[in-house]
Amino acid sequence: MIPWGDLMNINLDLFLTFMKIGAFTFGGGYAMIPLIQREVCDNKRWLNEDDILEVVAISESTPGPVAINAATFVGRRTSGTFGAVCATLGVVLPSFIIISAISFVLKAFQESKAVQYAFMGIRAGVLALILKAVYTMFMATKKHAVSYVIMAAALVLTAFLKIDAVFVIIGCAIFGLIWSLIFRREKRDDMD
Repeated sequence: MIPWGDLMNINLDLFLTFMKIGAFTFGGGYAMIPLIQREVCDNKRWLNEDDILEVVAISESTPGPVAINAATFVGRRTSGTFGAVCATLGVVLPSFIIISAISFVLKAFQESKAVQYAFMGIRAGVLALILKAVYTMFMATKKHAVSYVIMAAALVLTAFLKIDAVFVIIGCAIFGLIWSLIFRREKRDDMD
């Protein structure tokens, strides 16, 4: 069992780490994924690369914002329920404070060209962070022809046929489960 003092240090570290991620990331959960990965895997070594892929998959599949789900999941895996609370508060608090402050002054500055250009630059930066997350996840996953088929089908269904992403995620999960059951059965038959 972890001593009380060490447990409090871990929870404080979770809170501060996710507060930093929440304070310095624009664009929501997908833009936060590379930062979460760097902090959680590389800097703190709380989880490994495979764990982060699970965090992202579960965070995308459960209701709510990806960043909050990821923070909660990492906190829970690192330090239990209190760790989940600390990480979640850490990632939410900066946004809450910033949005509260901005709401008071935004009306006065929304017509400013400098503010409009700043938001245009922020959107471009967010796109780069999202592409980095996609690239990192793609490189870390196991490559198989079926994975490419599922990825292409999901892209076509959501981008071109305008099928709701919820149904696509559910369909991909069902297809993945069925495929894994078939693959395991074939592998078991080959071993016999």
